[in-house]
Amino acid sequence: MKIYYSILLILIISCNKSNDNIVEKSHTNIFYNKATEYRDKKLFDSAFLYYNNAKEEFSNDNDTIGIAKSLINMSVIMSDKGDLYGSIETAIEARKILVKKDSLSTSLLASNLNTLAISSKELRNFSDAIKYYEEAINLSNEENHRLAYFNNIGDSYLKLGETETAILYFQKALKTTDSIDYARALNNLGKAEYIRKNKYSAYNNLEKAFFIRNKTKDEWGLNSSFASLSDFFLHENNKRKSLFYAHEMYKISKKLNSPDDQIEALQKLIILEEPEFSKSFFKIYQKLSDSIQTSRSKAKNQFALIRFDSEKNKADNLKLQKDNTVKDFQIYSISILSLIVAVVGIIWYRKRKQRLLLESENKLKEQQLKTSKKVHDVVANGIYQVMTKIENQNDFNKEQALDELEFVYEKSRDISYENTDSHDEKFNEKISKLVASFKNDEINTFTVGNQEETWETVTKSTQTEIYQIIRELLVNMKKHSEANNVVFKFEKINNLINISYADNGIGISDELIFKNGLSNTVSRIENINGKITFETKTEKGLKVNISFPVS
Repeated sequence: MKIYYSILLILIISCNKSNDNIVEKSHTNIFYNKATEYRDKKLFDSAFLYYNNAKEEFSNDNDTIGIAKSLINMSVIMSDKGDLYGSIETAIEARKILVKKDSLSTSLLASNLNTLAISSKELRNFSDAIKYYEEAINLSNEENHRLAYFNNIGDSYLKLGETETAILYFQKALKTTDSIDYARALNNLGKAEYIRKNKYSAYNNLEKAFFIRNKTKDEWGLNSSFASLSDFFLHENNKRKSLFYAHEMYKISKKLNSPDDQIEALQKLIILEEPEFSKSFFKIYQKLSDSIQTSRSKAKNQFALIRFDSEKNKADNLKLQKDNTVKDFQIYSISILSLIVAVVGIIWYRKRKQRLLLESENKLKEQQLKTSKKVHDVVANGIYQVMTKIENQNDFNKEQALDELEFVYEKSRDISYENTDSHDEKFNEKISKLVASFKNDEINTFTVGNQEETWETVTKSTQTEIYQIIRELLVNMKKHSEANNVVFKFEKINNLINISYADNGIGISDELIFKNGLSNTVSRIENINGKITFETKTEKGLKVNISFPVS
């Protein structure tokens, strides 16, 4: 239901007849028209592919409105399929190219902000969601759209536990002339009222919203009302009525083919039903939950693959053009070069190549000798010392041995960090490869904002430290967190770079932070005059915020 409103808004924009050449130009794109057909048929995987193709076609024509419309539709589909980080990244890409200059671009910006808000809300980033909704309100010229955003802001405040503020926004939203939006705001107001212990007012609002939705045959709305009424009666210790509405929600969510709502209804039935029935609902819940997770993982990989293939084809075409240009130049050059100049050039090139090769070999040998010596001094001697203690000291226990070996392990890692990296590879690409190297069947890794321009003014020494810090966080995650989703977000603001790390693992307590291999991370941050904070009080997982100056 959350995504439906965003799709509806895009449909309204697409059908706007008041816009002139820009809209007509977009409609000539056969990929875009085909994508819209698939979207209307709810074949969203095919729609995504064609929107991506349409975006490339619009790029060739320098049609920014067409590009933005394609990206926004792609972002909506990704959000609806559960690829929330991908949706946010795609929406931000659309936002960068949109400029508020006419009614169409303004409406597109508002729609895009709505999608950003929905995905942020699903990720429980309610403060971000509120910010995006408020921006959409300032852009929207339609009063009913503005009032719908008020309702969504109220719902976000309700999730944050700020009930009084939420009620004020729901009351604003009730001014809408749209019956579906009115019933939605009324239902939300009822939920807020019974949280505030105003039982009489809460039930009246929930019941009135239900009657409106039943009269208008708003099945999505009825699904929401059944959920709210079930929660209300459970809150009032009326298990019989709560169970009745939970069953009604389960029936209509199956009719609507809404897996998320079915999951919610099944959770209620498992709690409310008698044990002999509760077991059967639990089996259905497990099967459906696994199916949803599999489907969303498949969709995420598919969306990423489509975009990767598109970028790869673009890069291949550019390389082919470059190769052809170089070939033409070489043919032209050969015709005007003299034999004498060519011979002199070849002789000079060979001598220079031999000299560079010799220097490279000497440097490599020197580095190998240095590393070999340190491995011998630190690792071999350290392990031998532990072996000697185990053999000769009767009171040398297992815990002491592990501590000693951990120290040798850390020293060996320090040696490996001294290896010089390639200077040819761009730093953002190195970061992407590093994060991606920890991705497997159990762990998904994501990066947001890892652009080349983010690292342009960062010195090589600082880049080296940042690389090791990110690797340290990933190693710690792999060893301790049990996470299956890991996100790095990079952001450059003026002379400051912020790095946000988040995973959905088991978390970590304050006193364990420096026991999980993170002391090196703190030390490295201090070396580049940066700051690091660990958010350990989150509901689940670990969040780490790092900031440092670029110069």
